[in-house]
Amino acid sequence: MDEYRVRLDRKSRLQSLLEDGRFVVTCELGPPQGADVVPLAQKARTVRDFVDACNLTDCTTAMVRLSSLASSLVVQSEGIEAIMQLTLRDRNRIGLQSDVLGASALGIRNVLCLYGDPPAVGNEKEAKPVYDISTTDFISAIAKMRDSGELMGGGKLTHSPSFFIGAAATPLREDSSIRIANVAKKVDAGAQFIQTQPVFDLEVFEEFISDMRSSGLTQRCSFVAGIMPIKSVRMARHLKEQVHGITLPDEIMHRMEASSSPGPEGMKIANDIIDELRRMRGVSGIHIMTVAWENAIPEIVTQAGLLPRPA
Repeated sequence: MDEYRVRLDRKSRLQSLLEDGRFVVTCELGPPQGADVVPLAQKARTVRDFVDACNLTDCTTAMVRLSSLASSLVVQSEGIEAIMQLTLRDRNRIGLQSDVLGASALGIRNVLCLYGDPPAVGNEKEAKPVYDISTTDFISAIAKMRDSGELMGGGKLTHSPSFFIGAAATPLREDSSIRIANVAKKVDAGAQFIQTQPVFDLEVFEEFISDMRSSGLTQRCSFVAGIMPIKSVRMARHLKEQVHGITLPDEIMHRMEASSSPGPEGMKIANDIIDELRRMRGVSGIHIMTVAWENAIPEIVTQAGLLPRPA
């Protein structure tokens, strides 16, 4: 039975790197809409020498896909540490806590707690959303399971899970007190790292990270800034006009429209943003989100001068 024993007290590699003050690189891989894991494994091989960990999404945009738990195991078998995303949309507190235990037992050490897109936007529009608890409640529940071996309802665990707990944040142009309160409640609940929505408006993001510094949150939590390379003018327009929480400056729109090679220009824009982010105190790394464009990740990381990654 030794093959089933994992070190439940082991820190994740991501946690160790962030605690050592290393500038981390994470990325996002979308699980397949089917039971064949070969394409996911191939994507993992493409990016594994260029990132420190990668997110496995949990039926993003409410589309039925291979589970984030199964996908995390596939990616880890290919040599990349997984960040398993879990949303509140599809599970009540029993299912959430059960999946957390299962993931820890199988060697997954990072979890990102998310609210989840409503079913109405996906391919099972008649599905009933769960949303049994809040994101803050879920973060707190995982921390409680890990630190004191207790379930939400007060039951005791025979063995506690081991997790580095993450949450998401959306840098918006809003009052500082609101911005700080939105993040602080997640950190107070137990979030240890924050991954942000894609950064395009550097002025807005600089205000965001300045508030995180002044409130002491960057001392209590690691902030990893989102990067999304823009592949086409059509994608740029979609982000600018239809995606909530993303502010795409006119300057970037004009650069994409004026370019005869939108893809390379989008990657150059991404690297320009990375250069600025690396100069900001309180930014602990970048999280690269490509939309079915994983081949761009190695080039972006290489051009940004972020190689080699820590062994």
